Amino acid sequence: MCIIFYKLNLSFYFEIGCTIVIKPAEDTPLTALALVKLAEEAGFPDGVINIVTTNNAAPIGELFCKSPDVKGISFTGSTEVGKWLFRNSSDGIKRISLELGGNAPFIVFNTANLEKAVDAAIASKFRNCGQTCVSANRFFLQHEIHDKFIDLLKQRVESLKVGDGSKPDVQIGPLINNMQFNKVSGYVEDARSKGAEILFGGNPLEKLGKLFYSPTIISNVPSNAKLYMEEVFGPVVSIVKFKTEEEVILAANNSRRGLAGYFFSENIQQVFRVARLLEVGMVGVNEGLISAAEAPFGGVKESGIGREGSHHGIDEYVEIKYICMGNLKY
Repeated sequence: MCIIFYKLNLSFYFEIGCTIVIKPAEDTPLTALALVKLAEEAGFPDGVINIVTTNNAAPIGELFCKSPDVKGISFTGSTEVGKWLFRNSSDGIKRISLELGGNAPFIVFNTANLEKAVDAAIASKFRNCGQTCVSANRFFLQHEIHDKFIDLLKQRVESLKVGDGSKPDVQIGPLINNMQFNKVSGYVEDARSKGAEILFGGNPLEKLGKLFYSPTIISNVPSNAKLYMEEVFGPVVSIVKFKTEEEVILAANNSRRGLAGYFFSENIQQVFRVARLLEVGMVGVNEGLISAAEAPFGGVKESGIGREGSHHGIDEYVEIKYICMGNLKY
């Protein structure tokens, strides 16, 4: 879970009066530890905010699910782990909020402003090396603007600098671990073997380190490719050409995931129509960055249940109680 979700969730817990236990991701525990340290320095009482770090998460997750002292669980992570938590917390009918993986469509219609769409594509796809749950995953380009968009995108991707993220001019860093590196490279090879065309990149950057992968653009990605069906969580643009609005809506919704979706159009009727039809929890219209503390964050289908952020996020941590009073004497 990244620091933004810790801050969002913690603020709700404390506002409502909950005590919490954090189990950070094994690969990224430092942000959570730093946040707990800052809370301690700010004067939080002992026991209000707690943290458990481990590289063996299953026993901790099972304890959270089974313990009657734990009244609710909030999880940000993979769909597989989210399903496991959902199943294991069902015996106690425990409150659970799940923010899971996505497979975000990024649709560019022929009415779009292509310069703005390319800017948004770079921001959505390549920040954090593509390792965000709302990152654009499947790029659907209407046939009239298909070639032009690719030309503009390729120019921008070629100029991206990959390297040590602590240096100010670097825009893309490494993947998180060996497992993710192997997944990204494997998905690219799977698409290549099924007829997709590598337009840029598609290779490791071994001179920079073992976890660096080139920003990649792939066209003609078939619907049976892993890049199309699954969340890649890497710096790979997978492109599909489409002809009609009806066709692309069916394709975009043909996924078990439904976290975020993006589309670009200057036609106001189309904007309202497509925003309504996309089966996702969050829609970016002519925008590539949509997360905000004041907005409800969450998905549909296998991308989770519940919401984080906004006043809707508070509802995940409270119980509604109805009290009917009558015949009281003052």
